[in-house]
Amino acid sequence: MAITSIGDVVRHVGDDDAPWVDTGYGVDLKVVRFDSTQGTWVIRNRFRPGTRLQIHRHTGPVDGFTLAGRWHYLEYDFYSTAGSYIYEPANSVHTLDVPADNTEDTDVLFVIEGALLNLDPDGNVETATDGPGILDAYFALLEAEGKPRPNGLIV
Repeated sequence: MAITSIGDVVRHVGDDDAPWVDTGYGVDLKVVRFDSTQGTWVIRNRFRPGTRLQIHRHTGPVDGFTLAGRWHYLEYDFYSTAGSYIYEPANSVHTLDVPADNTEDTDVLFVIEGALLNLDPDGNVETATDGPGILDAYFALLEAEGKPRPNGLIV
């Protein structure tokens, strides 16, 4: 079979190909793919013990795979540990929490479709982040840390 377009090319991002950046919120970020035609973004987050994100929801579904550590949503009774997979349907509301007694960072790979909407206590949208926004933020943080932009992230 002949490769007919850029969409037919298998892409590989090694662990060292996309640098980690510190977001300043107890979370390190690594963007491994952004698909501009589908609006899908694939990221890894490394959460420090005691990190809690703002209550939020996503406009599309989210898949998550925990590579290391332990975390949970305050609204649910499960904990995700290394090897755990989660699926979040679009518009589910949750607050990601990493227990302060964790002895290591928690590393999670997320495949996100659409936007992330941070909510205020009344459920109103305070801020929104989507694939282009996370990519711009990632590139700005890389630049601020003096790290090069990785190749092959954008489809």
